Amino acid sequence: MSYAAVRVRGTVNIRRDIKDTLRMLRLNRVNHCVILPKDPPTEGMLRKVKDYITWGELKPEILAKLIVKRARLEDGQNIKDSYLKKNSKFRSIIAFAKAVCKGEERFTNLKSVRPVIRLHPPIKGYEGIKRTYTEGGALGYRGENINELIDRMIFEEK
Repeated sequence: MSYAAVRVRGTVNIRRDIKDTLRMLRLNRVNHCVILPKDPPTEGMLRKVKDYITWGELKPEILAKLIVKRARLEDGQNIKDSYLKKNSKFRSIIAFAKAVCKGEERFTNLKSVRPVIRLHPPIKGYEGIKRTYTEGGALGYRGENINELIDRMIFEEK
């Protein structure tokens, strides 16, 4: 399994240890997203910064859509099937997305890919950035519902 973590709140007046953890997760700005493996150290880091981010398990379809529309290579180019065929053992983006979601591959193992995915603010906004998801807000663990949020944050560029 893999997690998608999205930064929801800014950096004003936060403790140094939380700021350092956010930096280690590469969540430096609001609406930045990272794909993380599901392992105990990562889960501990996510729990530590739960008041500034939201996270959950990612579906392969949403990850594939995220890769196609928002993920970039280091030179700013989009990631395409032809790039995956040349630089990895996968033949298509959906095959790569399925492997990442199962935990067989890491998103950052793809050669020269930017580890941070920049997203737009969600359509119709966040539910509230000061309450947890279970209380009706946007913060903390949200499980499979992270896919709905990310889908609202990906939309066609003109």
